[in-house]
Amino acid sequence: MTTKTIKWTICLFIIAGNFLGMLDSSTVNLALFPISQGLHVTLAQVQWVVIAYMLVLTIFLPFFGKLGDIFPKNKIYCIGFLTFACGAFLNSTANNFYLLIFYRCIEAMGASVMIANGPAAIATIFKGEARGKALGINACLVAIGGMSGPAVGGLLINAFGWHTIFLPSVPIALIGALVSYKILPNYVTKKTFKFDYKGFLYFTVALFALLLAISEGHSWGWKSIKIIALGILTLIFGALFYFRDMKINYPLINFKMFKIKTFTFGNIAVMTSYMCMFTNGILLPLFLQEVVKYNAFVTGLLILPYSIASSAVAPFAGSYAGKNGSRGLTITGPIIYIIALIIFTTFNTKTPMWEIVLASIIMGIGNGCFQSPSNNAIITCVNKDELGIASGILSLARNLGNILGVALTITLFDSFRHLLVEKGIVYQQAFLTSYHWTMCFGIGFGVICLLSAYIAYKPQTD
Repeated sequence: MTTKTIKWTICLFIIAGNFLGMLDSSTVNLALFPISQGLHVTLAQVQWVVIAYMLVLTIFLPFFGKLGDIFPKNKIYCIGFLTFACGAFLNSTANNFYLLIFYRCIEAMGASVMIANGPAAIATIFKGEARGKALGINACLVAIGGMSGPAVGGLLINAFGWHTIFLPSVPIALIGALVSYKILPNYVTKKTFKFDYKGFLYFTVALFALLLAISEGHSWGWKSIKIIALGILTLIFGALFYFRDMKINYPLINFKMFKIKTFTFGNIAVMTSYMCMFTNGILLPLFLQEVVKYNAFVTGLLILPYSIASSAVAPFAGSYAGKNGSRGLTITGPIIYIIALIIFTTFNTKTPMWEIVLASIIMGIGNGCFQSPSNNAIITCVNKDELGIASGILSLARNLGNILGVALTITLFDSFRHLLVEKGIVYQQAFLTSYHWTMCFGIGFGVICLLSAYIAYKPQTD
């Protein structure tokens, strides 16, 4: 086997972890409506099936990124795959809401191991155009995970119920564990381990308090003691985290890296791009199932074009960015997001299927244009010895975007809907109006993404 073949084989198994994460995410988004019905929980509660997963995945990224520097890659990835497989299988057995949340957290631990170490490993193996191509293939396979998720998930939900949507990930993860143990490198780059446990605690408390306040504010009351207390906790522990990480020499997040304009605004652009995408990603399946009354399988097929378009565009975008730079595509992507979301704001009970498909395709093209060029630009703007930290912060920005996107979307939508229903508006019309208003906030996230990308990759002037 040639060195080039070995590199690409290793790369594919690194990417497999991201593929599983996207497969799981896309099927769960589709299943939120049947899960809420099956476990008799509200929309505000069922969002924690997504948020708990993303929260655990996110807060452990720095920790597992550090572990990836002192343990052999083959062992760390094998453990990640096995943990993910265990969590996915347990999800399929959950018979109440709290057990499902607990099992999702186990699954998220496995995903965090793999995602924390992926981009840095790819950036270390490849350079130049090959790096852009590898990141493009990563985006492509992640999109294929998203593509297969709704179709397979919809079919399983219709035939066997929502519990079965987690099962396809189990054999893939077990194969990934076996093969990654056999072929990934078994050497380590560092022998010492220093981890900021206090900073980790501060970061976890601040992030959890923020998310709990956002998700429960409309039901507890934004001026309630609980929400005010959570706001104070977020500020106190966020400040403690910032000042601690600024003064120690082994920070959880190296804030000094944010002095680099491309790195700072590039990460903001990535975070808001996911907030923008999740506005639609969370609400579209609910709209199709609850308002238009399509079954889960048809809903999955209507979501499918998004992933097909994204997977078709991503490799070309990554390769183009590797040769010509990221600026053009990272500005084009958010513009396309905004156009797609404007179309989504026109949806109603009589919207034809072709328009749903068209809007999903446009959204997928935007994602394909933006993600891999943006990731490439962020990773390559730092020194080689900072690749691991940069990769961890990039993953953190991406997952914070996911978490905030879900929390804000569900909170805004649910608040608008309750407000309109209380005013005597018919439920279906209240749902549609809330859907449209929430999409407008998604457009706002898209505008922030566009402005951040414009600043991040603006050519330096002498």
